Amino acid sequence: MSSSSRSPIRNVPPPPGSKAGNAYTRFIPREELQDFAAWAPDTFGGDGATAPGREPEPMAPTEAEWQAEIAAARQAGYQDGYRDGMAALESFKQSFASQATSQVGRLVESIDREFLALEGQMAVAVAATAVRLARQVLRSELTLQPELVAQVAAEAVNAVLLSARQIIVQVNPQDLPMVAEGAAEVLAARGARLVADASIERGGCRVESDLGAVDARIASRWTQAAAALGHPLPWTEGETE
Repeated sequence: MSSSSRSPIRNVPPPPGSKAGNAYTRFIPREELQDFAAWAPDTFGGDGATAPGREPEPMAPTEAEWQAEIAAARQAGYQDGYRDGMAALESFKQSFASQATSQVGRLVESIDREFLALEGQMAVAVAATAVRLARQVLRSELTLQPELVAQVAAEAVNAVLLSARQIIVQVNPQDLPMVAEGAAEVLAARGARLVADASIERGGCRVESDLGAVDARIASRWTQAAAALGHPLPWTEGETE
């Protein structure tokens, strides 16, 4: 019998009660096979091409995905850096403000102390200048108007108690004529006697009585006035201040 006249062999299960049973097998030629793959219990519902026991390998990201991930990482890094930088800046600002406030406070206190000290020095200097100016003016007045000594003598005599007796008015010999003329009425009313004394500086006088004395000499009167001004400047340059 030729091969073309042979009928093809079919896969027919063995008849019931056949001894072949489950041992029924047949060789299947390659040309009868189409798509096939080795079966494993864990390949149900999966890719038929996946080898047993291996996970499918992830697909490599595309260039666009790489660029997107890089951009996202840069943005996250920028935001983190910006947040940390702002926190550090705020902390520095608070620290600097606290330090600056403390330094400014100490500076203001130092300036106040120095200003008060300078103010005190200026007050002393102004008082000294005023006293020196007053002394110069008084000297000029005594030189230009020597007749003022008569007014000084009259005031000194009036300062003596009314009950005083034996009143003596001592003046410089050069001032004697002016006092005798300008204070004549006061001297006569109190019964005072006018005498010359070279130790009395011009412009002043000294009044003595049985109840006490009145020192109206220029140096004494000036010392009292200068002390009241807060700067005891002596009347004579050679004297110790």
